Amino acid sequence: MKTNDTASMAGRIAVFCYGVICYAIFFATFLYLAGFIGNVLVPTSIDGPPRVGMLQGLITDLGLLGLFAVQHSVMARPAFKRWWTRFVPQSAERSTYVLFTSLALIVMFAFWEPLGGQVWNLEGPVGRNLMWIAFAAGWLLVLIATFLINHFDLFGLRQVWLNLVGKPYTALRFATPWLYRRVRHPLYVGWLFAFWATPTMTLTHLVFALALTAYILVAIRYEERDLVAAHGEAYRRYRERVPMLVPRIGKAVRGPGRQPEIA
Repeated sequence: MKTNDTASMAGRIAVFCYGVICYAIFFATFLYLAGFIGNVLVPTSIDGPPRVGMLQGLITDLGLLGLFAVQHSVMARPAFKRWWTRFVPQSAERSTYVLFTSLALIVMFAFWEPLGGQVWNLEGPVGRNLMWIAFAAGWLLVLIATFLINHFDLFGLRQVWLNLVGKPYTALRFATPWLYRRVRHPLYVGWLFAFWATPTMTLTHLVFALALTAYILVAIRYEERDLVAAHGEAYRRYRERVPMLVPRIGKAVRGPGRQPEIA
């Protein structure tokens, strides 16, 4: 009995350490992504002199974005999770999802091909500063939105911690904290600011922003389908009352109606 208990504890410690490592990789990747999109403080970024022909670069970049989109969506679907947890411990499922998302982004950083070209370039300091403020606000909004819906559950740390201390996982309470009373997807609003707010929009950046905006709009449909399946009429009512991405002028909606982002 003692041997079994020791083995069980060792397994829980291993899963917890795995979850922490996955989170650390994610957080480093998140910071690098900000520098990658903003062209600051990282060795490889979204812009730069073209190294290959336009068509080859475009195919490469769209392939990398497609790889991320497929991974990020497929692994988030409930059917995939049910299959995946036959091989991965339930408590480590979210951490594994986070790890694979980070790996998909790291591959994109490594093989991204700048295309050159320029769509717009704000010359004046006021316009450039406003764009940088909007860019920073987008990243801040992303972080705030994750903490509103429980940052540690979203990125797998809560799951591995509960497993470590021998407590069963419980789904988060259905609620509408702050920003979720204004729009259903403030996390995605933050990403859109991060993608589009730039004082210099290159062709490369435009391809990146258009592709991921399209992905977000498609992903929302699948995510909300899963949320309706999980929460039924409560989420349907919430969806009717609260806009998807653009807030309405007036009072925020109160009452239940938001669950953590699935993807």
